[in-house]
Amino acid sequence: MTRGLLAGAAAALCIFTSCAPPRANHPIIGAKNFTEQVVLGELLAQEIEAKTGLEVERRFYLAGSYICQQALVAGRIDGYVEYTGTALTAILKQPVSRDPQLVLDTVRQLYASRYRVTVGPPLGFENTFAMVIRGEDARRLHLTTLSQAAQYTPQWRLGVGYEFEQRPDGLPGLSAAYGLKFAAPPRTMDLGLLYRALEAHQVDMIAANSTDGPIQALGLTMLQDDRRYFPPYQAVPLVRDEALQRWPKIQAALDALAGRITADDMRAMNEAVDGQHRDPAGVVRDFRRAKGL
Repeated sequence: MTRGLLAGAAAALCIFTSCAPPRANHPIIGAKNFTEQVVLGELLAQEIEAKTGLEVERRFYLAGSYICQQALVAGRIDGYVEYTGTALTAILKQPVSRDPQLVLDTVRQLYASRYRVTVGPPLGFENTFAMVIRGEDARRLHLTTLSQAAQYTPQWRLGVGYEFEQRPDGLPGLSAAYGLKFAAPPRTMDLGLLYRALEAHQVDMIAANSTDGPIQALGLTMLQDDRRYFPPYQAVPLVRDEALQRWPKIQAALDALAGRITADDMRAMNEAVDGQHRDPAGVVRDFRRAKGL
């Protein structure tokens, strides 16, 4: 019996260790599965390559925040860019706060204590959720805020991404805050399809991102969150402490990017990829050159 238990324990240990990711001899940067994340992942990767002289492996299109978080904690990626409000509510399961510095401080402390992950300095812009409607509808109905739009939503159809429908800082709380009701259950789709659905009149409002290039390019209207429902969403790099200890010059890359990206910069890069169909790596190289990075 004892020999059998020992053999079973040894087999379990073997299975466990075989599942552990092999230690790569280079940093691995991840990204979620939408344009801005790929651009930011490429930016972080290029800056690390420039500061360390190492080749960085890219693992992009990792679905949403949950998948990126699991990959980070498991050591399958060494870093990615997250947004503070998303980290606070969706990952750390903390109450919503509207104070940007308090949110940043809380996120830093909890990532360090729970996951041994360093939250780098903010990149300089915020990407909040944005409730977007067609420009002609906004002009016809004289709408600029979500409060004004609430009276029309019972006749509208809503389009959302997969995360937004369930997130604690997403649709349920937003609907309660503004009394939003829609003509039908929300249509859930990939983020890249939301703008097509809005343009095709398949939906009348979408839950988008404030730095999306198509908002300006397509003449759409981003409704003001006049009741300040959404928390702050500063873009920040997350990097495993083990990676920083192994490759200390990664910190120089994080410091070099601190505060260097404005919301307009991000919109322009997103539009260069989505609207002009440019390669994200080339867009990032041009941006870094223009910023002297």
